[in-house]
Amino acid sequence: MLPYVVPYTEGMRKTSVYLSEELVERLARIARETGCSQAEILRAAVAAYRPSSPDDRNFALDGCVTGRGGSVADLDEDELLRGFGA
Repeated sequence: MLPYVVPYTEGMRKTSVYLSEELVERLARIARETGCSQAEILRAAVAAYRPSSPDDRNFALDGCVTGRGGSVADLDEDELLRGFGA
């Protein structure tokens, strides 16, 4: 006699995940609001996850201010110290 296999789990492997209380509550809320199972939400999140590259130089502040656009390393030392009691 063959064991019963739940059809939607075929090709999947069961695993356990430890989450903080905050993440457990968030996962439950998302599941309620979307009508999806918590497992579906976790699978989608893992599938969509893209780790940031250690070479990723896209800073959130890039382009948010105006100015000369130069490096602080190019500023004169006296200019850097102005306003700091020097």
